[in-house]
Amino acid sequence: MRELVRGVNRMTRLASQMGIDAGNKQILATESLDYSDPSIYTNAAGGLNAPLVAQTLAELVTTVDNVWIGLNVVFVLFSAYLVFCMQNGFAMLTAGSVRTKNTKNVLLKNLLDACVGAIAYYLFGYAFAYGVDDTNGFIGHSGFALSGVDESSYHFWFFQWTFAATAATIVSGSVAERTSFYAYLGYAFFLTGFVYPVVTHWVWSSDGWISSFAADPFRGGMIDFAGSGVVHLVGGVAGLTGAIIVGPRIGRFDDEGNVVPMPGHSATLCTLGTFLLWFGWYGFNPGSALAVVFPLSSDNGGYDPIAHTFSADPAENPFYGSNDPGTINTIQRCCVTTTLAGATAGLTVLVIIKIKDHIFDLLACLNGVLAGLVAVTAGCSVYEPYMAIPVGFIGACVYAFSAWLLLKLKIDDPLEAYPIHGGCGLFGAIYVGFGASPDAVDMAGFGQRGGVFYGESGDLLLANFVGVICIICWTAGLLGPFFFVMKVAGVLRIPPEMELIGNDVSKHGGSAYPEDLDAAEKMGHGQLRELQAEKADNFGMDESPAKPAEDEATMTAHGEEV
Repeated sequence: MRELVRGVNRMTRLASQMGIDAGNKQILATESLDYSDPSIYTNAAGGLNAPLVAQTLAELVTTVDNVWIGLNVVFVLFSAYLVFCMQNGFAMLTAGSVRTKNTKNVLLKNLLDACVGAIAYYLFGYAFAYGVDDTNGFIGHSGFALSGVDESSYHFWFFQWTFAATAATIVSGSVAERTSFYAYLGYAFFLTGFVYPVVTHWVWSSDGWISSFAADPFRGGMIDFAGSGVVHLVGGVAGLTGAIIVGPRIGRFDDEGNVVPMPGHSATLCTLGTFLLWFGWYGFNPGSALAVVFPLSSDNGGYDPIAHTFSADPAENPFYGSNDPGTINTIQRCCVTTTLAGATAGLTVLVIIKIKDHIFDLLACLNGVLAGLVAVTAGCSVYEPYMAIPVGFIGACVYAFSAWLLLKLKIDDPLEAYPIHGGCGLFGAIYVGFGASPDAVDMAGFGQRGGVFYGESGDLLLANFVGVICIICWTAGLLGPFFFVMKVAGVLRIPPEMELIGNDVSKHGGSAYPEDLDAAEKMGHGQLRELQAEKADNFGMDESPAKPAEDEATMTAHGEEV
């Protein structure tokens, strides 16, 4: 590839010297020519047919440009496919971590995160995040419903939507098993359509007030390469806010405040979900490079990987003749650091729980892996491989402490979403200011700076610290009132009788496991009939008409006479 780039550079310069526009395919008369025939490149006197040679070289340059563009688009789309695959992981992990009586409910909520998030991000989110031709450092305000957005950027919209859906899905674990279905849909739309996109604009838009890609950002800009702060901290804080306001599940804490274990029903699903998430992380982190042939450096020259525009001057375009494999090396670095941090955190939590509880805890180890992956996400492109080890180790400790602290505070987070995504997202975003390698920072396109461990100034640390504080305040400041208003209106939490019997039987037509009828039997078939006959109780029930025939069939199947 490097030799091809050098050759393209020489050909482009030759075309330029001959007065041929490298982007123009219609330079000469367009008679049909066989370009494989060597004789066409000589004139009648036996000399070089310079104009035709120049045109051929110019067409080759254009072809190579198109190949680069196509390769970048495919890379971003494939990375987005992997990130979307993480929704499978979230679904399996969430389903395995709740009790059987709520399996359908949490799976449907995970599915609707993607559905609702797609509509919200299409209508509003992308415009607030990456408003076209916008110079507002706080929020974008153009490109609603993709109006005015060029088709060549659609792959970027798709990639960014998968990130928005990830942020929304994090919350489902924090408020699982007791939140109203309608309240959850409202939250998902609000977060993906407004809360998350504004944070994205701050940090990742070229106009953001704290974006490293802006012309004059605060302290040089925040480095959050793939979203420890932008994605995971937003989702974690939103989940924590919801968990606090909605309150714990019935029976989670006894009268004396002691924790009552409520284990999930399937360690198998949790393990499958974790592996799917880990797999998807290789699109989440490396894919955030947005290109594979764009040498990200402190001066990225004439190529925009979103709009796919090139500088006409080869001297200003870093592709032509560049020997810097910046993006390729950054992508490879992301893969290595992501792997090491996740593995280290998983082992660390395994040891912590063994010392604390004298068991090798599978579920804690799974959460430890996720904690390490979250922690390294912000700096995966700017860490040396050895730095991923302490990131994973400290991330595991942050997770373990945060999970313990929530229980002490009597905050019920069934999937420990805040300890994993919120606590480790906070740590991961701040740690970049300590451990970022100046060479890696420059190669990744963030300029000449680095972490304080390398003797650099504290500007990067300050920028990231201020960034995470603003993210926390923004997210909690918006979603706190949102959840509180819904609680006051009586539409945030399902009624106690529904919570006891489970969402699946009361709202989704029956158990996810037909042979598992324990909840219905304990409650009594008469009570089940009465519950199913209620209509608009706290918006917890569907508004469809009662179906007596189906009710009778259900009761008969349960062994009760009707």
